[in-house]
Amino acid sequence: MKTGMERVFYFAYGSNMDEARVRERGMPFTTRAAGSLKDYELRFNKIAKQIPGAGHANVVQAPGSWVEGVLYELSDGKDIERMDPFEGYPVRYDRRLVTIQTDEGGRTAWVYEANAEFLAEGLRPTADYLAHLLAGQDCLSPAYWGRLAEIEVWG
Repeated sequence: MKTGMERVFYFAYGSNMDEARVRERGMPFTTRAAGSLKDYELRFNKIAKQIPGAGHANVVQAPGSWVEGVLYELSDGKDIERMDPFEGYPVRYDRRLVTIQTDEGGRTAWVYEANAEFLAEGLRPTADYLAHLLAGQDCLSPAYWGRLAEIEVWG
């Protein structure tokens, strides 16, 4: 249970930008808003578990770049643990705290980053996977959403 001014956030840049997917996965949240992760870029270089050749979203450090996504305020600090099994934490993804920029200033939020042994180049998202990212349109700039919509899919 949260107490006082404690606020815990989770930044989604991949398929969890889809609010329906997050609700299906049972992670309670109180608000959902636009956010961006500075000095990172989005890549689809995380090897998909069940589809050889397909890639899932990942963020990698890239000075001067940024990743747009959805910032969820969690109902309780431990609620991030409900996402861990879906993200393959701690094996496939690691989870750490980063600063996310919002209209209200910087917010400290959990973000998942793929572990090195599950990375490969030349991967592409499936159409279904990319659709989950595009479902976050209300929290993305039109230019960023447009770039996502143009990504070549696997298969």
